[in-house]
Amino acid sequence: MLRRDIQKPPEYKSIREIGLMREAGKLVARALRICREMAKPGVRTVDINKAVEDLFASHNATPLFKGYIPGGMNTPFPAVTCLSLNEQVVHGIPTARALRDGDLLKVDTACRLNGWCADAAITIPIGVVRTERVRLIKVAEEVLQVAIQEMGRRRWWSEVAVRMQRHTQESGFSVVEQYVGHGIGRDMHEAPQVPNFVNRELQKRGDFRLEPGLVLAVEPMVNMGRGDVRVLDDQWTVVTQDGLPSVHVEHTLAVTAAGVVVVTADEGDPAGEVRLPEAAVQIAGRS
Repeated sequence: MLRRDIQKPPEYKSIREIGLMREAGKLVARALRICREMAKPGVRTVDINKAVEDLFASHNATPLFKGYIPGGMNTPFPAVTCLSLNEQVVHGIPTARALRDGDLLKVDTACRLNGWCADAAITIPIGVVRTERVRLIKVAEEVLQVAIQEMGRRRWWSEVAVRMQRHTQESGFSVVEQYVGHGIGRDMHEAPQVPNFVNRELQKRGDFRLEPGLVLAVEPMVNMGRGDVRVLDDQWTVVTQDGLPSVHVEHTLAVTAAGVVVVTADEGDPAGEVRLPEAAVQIAGRS
């Protein structure tokens, strides 16, 4: 989401509510698996979008992107997925353009299932991809993993964000600062804003504590060149200013007393298991 100047306090979820979000997360993970399977040279991005739309419809899930109009805009997003290629950072619109050997395809999608939302993104290399582009994907995925690991160890988001930023920059790449992650729950975009970097604004009034019940969509955007971006005339597609490639990855993550839950992990992945705190399990066992 576009970074804004005003930071609002986080909203918290119960273990039961996180469990309901996990069901939406499994469906989003399944959608991304379908996209990964389809993403080959010659396949049109509009067809990938149609497959995700059909999946959500078959589960009576509401796609969260299609028809979305953020404040200050008058053009609704026209698809259920953001499909962004190469120098496109986020919010790319699916078209009849066929995928080509060497492309980087960023797939971002979200849905609401039984009243609860989940949001995730992956970057897929198409065919044979140059080594530096493969490394860009690897670093972005490592940055997201830093967030997953550190959220359970730190007290403040800034302590996580500075480690994400450091890993990006020490790898020779740049962090996009104009767009950030967000809280998520019954709505796709909830408080707080979740930057992948630390600046004076975050340190002064934008930081927040990492406490059980906090659910965040964490989405690092890593550029091969400079971090500067601009929006195309379609009012949606964000591209790098220098025309160099970008990578976007995202998970919905929940902080619980038993650890961090990757809400949008694949079904069967232990990282997505919603566990009761050990003390609660012991009490239940004595009752």
